[in-house]
Amino acid sequence: MALNCGIVGLPNVGKSTIFSALSSAPAEAANYPFCTINPNVGIVNVPDERLEKLSALFKPLRTIPATVEFVDIAGLVKGASKGEGLGNQFLSHIREVGVTAQVVRCFDNPDIIHVNNRVDPRSDMETINIELALADLDTLAKRRERAGRSLKIQEEKKNAALVLGALDKINPLLEAGRAARTAPLSSDEKAALQDCHFITMKPQLYLCNLDEEGMKALSGGNPGAHVRAVQEQAAVEGTEAICICGKFEAELAGIGDREEKRAFLEELGLAESGLSSLIRAVYRLLGLRTFFTAGADECRAWTIHGGDTAPRAAGIIHSDFERGFIKAEVYGCEDIFFYGTEAKIKEAGKYRMEGREYIVQDGDVVFFKFNT
Repeated sequence: MALNCGIVGLPNVGKSTIFSALSSAPAEAANYPFCTINPNVGIVNVPDERLEKLSALFKPLRTIPATVEFVDIAGLVKGASKGEGLGNQFLSHIREVGVTAQVVRCFDNPDIIHVNNRVDPRSDMETINIELALADLDTLAKRRERAGRSLKIQEEKKNAALVLGALDKINPLLEAGRAARTAPLSSDEKAALQDCHFITMKPQLYLCNLDEEGMKALSGGNPGAHVRAVQEQAAVEGTEAICICGKFEAELAGIGDREEKRAFLEELGLAESGLSSLIRAVYRLLGLRTFFTAGADECRAWTIHGGDTAPRAAGIIHSDFERGFIKAEVYGCEDIFFYGTEAKIKEAGKYRMEGREYIVQDGDVVFFKFNT
């Protein structure tokens, strides 16, 4: 799975504004559809208080956070699956990401054009989801035809039958405008369909774009009808709905002073920025975990997939570490926050030696031993 998130939605719902705030790099944004044609790409730091605490303890020369890539994909419209609004080009960009964040406009403002001339989150989500499902139906038809031919070849017959069975489960869902990821597929069936690159097989979350009044109402316990509509749809799909004010986040991204940022957040009654919640949610949906290396030279967060072994994690740092892996010296970051030093962690019996089969846990602090 690609370690990136595509920001999708109808034109003019605030995708590029949110992307600019995420990456602190201006994306082309304007008050008319299809302003963004080629996708903008930004590398975004993953907020992690644990890394900040480790840096405070070790006082390293440099601190390096984990990152996730965000891709600002141009707006889709009804008919995108048939090429409307440069739809084919935009859909190809979505196929290349690991997770999608669908931005839904949840504010009323007559000065900002809506592509359908009315703000209706349910209709907007349905339009996007149906277009993605229709695009996948075209992919499914082509894959079914190829699998049908493979049935006639003895050495390919078993896999072809597995593919066709999986497609039969997905097809009625796509025809109903639902996502392929909701199909009850076995692990073998999912593996057999990897070459299809179904868009709706990717994890998706919703991003409610509010205005400042909407955010204040939300923090006061009154999310409003637009937000509730998105939250209800997210609940049906078993995913998350994150609320954000794109305009506010863009202003916040321009503030360098931490205390000033905190005061700015407090104006809307927020404990943290909506972008921080989004980044962490994407990290979770991608199935990612973080381990740390810590010392006087550097404190760093490293990204791995859940279930990765110690040698695999070592290979993230350098391929030589994986090839020559001997063992991993490990303790949990919470241990050093509690005990204060590695020496005291060892005295408490919390400092461990792990071998090749060890599954690295989120929050582990690791020192790898290896042969050169």
